[in-house]
Amino acid sequence: MAECPMDLINDLFLRLAAATLVRCRVLSKPCFSLIDSPDFVSSHLSRRLETGDHLMVLLRGPRILRTVELDAPENVSDIDHPLQAGGFTEVFGSLNGVVGLVNSPVDMALFNPSTRKIHRLPIEPLDFPERHITREYVFYGLGYDSVSDDFKVVRILQSKLKGGNDNFGYPVEIKVFSLKKNSWKRVYLLFEVQILFIYFYYDVLPRRGFGVVAKNHLHWILPRKQGLIAFNTIIRFDLASDDLGVLSFPQELYLEDNMDIGVLDGCVCLMCYNEFSHVDVWVLREYEDIESWTKMFTVPKPESVESFDFVRPLLYSKDRSKILMEINNAKNLMWFDLESKKILTTLGIECDSSFTADILVSSLVLGCQGDPTEAQRRKDQMMQKSNKRGGFLSKGFKLKL
Repeated sequence: MAECPMDLINDLFLRLAAATLVRCRVLSKPCFSLIDSPDFVSSHLSRRLETGDHLMVLLRGPRILRTVELDAPENVSDIDHPLQAGGFTEVFGSLNGVVGLVNSPVDMALFNPSTRKIHRLPIEPLDFPERHITREYVFYGLGYDSVSDDFKVVRILQSKLKGGNDNFGYPVEIKVFSLKKNSWKRVYLLFEVQILFIYFYYDVLPRRGFGVVAKNHLHWILPRKQGLIAFNTIIRFDLASDDLGVLSFPQELYLEDNMDIGVLDGCVCLMCYNEFSHVDVWVLREYEDIESWTKMFTVPKPESVESFDFVRPLLYSKDRSKILMEINNAKNLMWFDLESKKILTTLGIECDSSFTADILVSSLVLGCQGDPTEAQRRKDQMMQKSNKRGGFLSKGFKLKL
């Protein structure tokens, strides 16, 4: 019998999907320790982001989450919904294998569909009576601060009632949750941002209140409303400093009546709709340079779609010749060819129009451990079983030569 070196096992494990690695943890004590180690979790994620291997589409339907392998759409897995509580749970972000789930402004969680681990956010009281807010008009955002190595959740609420003598406009509450600290804190606004909230932003359509992440910032559009709000505005939240500011964009888009924001290949992009014919996609190639905004391509309306309600580019194909687009919902996941400027084909996922889509990375982030107390209990149980078997595989794999 000969032992398989752990560096070889490490290289092998880095190539596997996260769901497979969760099962591999029971092979031996060294495998358990390796897969749970922060260095391995980080290396595994970096490899996934670099190669694009094991990417999935996360489908959210009424009371259900479902994953579909991007390279093999016939491989579908249903996931027990971790926040089922009679509400209509939304997915408000997908980042590094972790998704944000929300039932209400006080019922939120971070969840890794690959490891099935969930972290429920502590309840953070609202500044306003619940009757003064509308669930559909709350802004949420999930981000990862690369400076502090911390996942953060942002919640922005606006009261439907104007403020009193000490306030102008419609009072706004902005709070940010830190996973490292497992706590919320209030964000205080600079005047140049606070003045934006003299208006009530009730024209936020479904899913457009969910922030998008690029360059260590979360971004939302404060939409114009004809006759009430003159211009569109892009606000951005700095995940390192926890400050809210404004992102500049071309003046010719200030008056767009139907504009949405997204991220493509790490760059902020804007989608400007002509509801019945096409969508123009603008990309900010250099983050701090307003001159680098470019109208990159135009997506014509497919014959199978009556009108454009929601359009978002999701990712490039591996050869970068196509872009996967979500048009209105997950039923219309289509490849857009950059050379011909045409929609080529659908992804081939079987679902109805009630489903929405996000790209999901296969990762161990958020930890196989989940709750630390529960993780230690399971680890102790596994170690006891391993000891009873006389240290089976305790020093690594043993192979016959």
